[in-house]
Amino acid sequence: MTRPEIVLIGPPFAGKTTIGGLLARELGIPQVSLDDVRWDYYREIGYRDELARELRQKGGFLSLVAYWSQFNAHAIERVLADHTGCVFDLGAGPIVFESDPLRERIRQALAPFDHVVRLLPSPDPNESIRVLRQRGRHLQGTNAQGFDWSAFFVNHDDNRRLATLDVHTDGASPAETCAAIIARTAARQWLRDQ
Repeated sequence: MTRPEIVLIGPPFAGKTTIGGLLARELGIPQVSLDDVRWDYYREIGYRDELARELRQKGGFLSLVAYWSQFNAHAIERVLADHTGCVFDLGAGPIVFESDPLRERIRQALAPFDHVVRLLPSPDPNESIRVLRQRGRHLQGTNAQGFDWSAFFVNHDDNRRLATLDVHTDGASPAETCAAIIARTAARQWLRDQ
């Protein structure tokens, strides 16, 4: 059985939450943002806030991200199972794994969805990286720790492999991007068919 909901993935600062909100309003359905609900799912399998704080203090943001990665597959599986008839935005980090078993779990969780939309500024990876670096420049020196998050997420195969559709946002307004996604996914039709 396939699922018709729109799932937004892509790198940080690609506009997933913004576009997700616009899609939800335009379609008259809820938006479910993994960044808003993941913490309870993390805690279901042993996530500890105090350990997260300690890891961040000792090892910086990269240590914290490594800790989060243990819980992301479970959170994605749960959020997709718990919610229907909505627009999902899954954040950037939870989709990308360096572990094959976790990667396979995410692939299986997303397999029923017809519309896994990867948002990128441009079809040119170098241009996407440039735009995303510009959008995220305020984080340089805080979360980056010298790591190029934009290049990592744009170039990572997980985002590309999981997507059923790429939508490019640079040069388009959020409303135009929203309209393009609705047209390319036939979202209004599946809502009428409900």
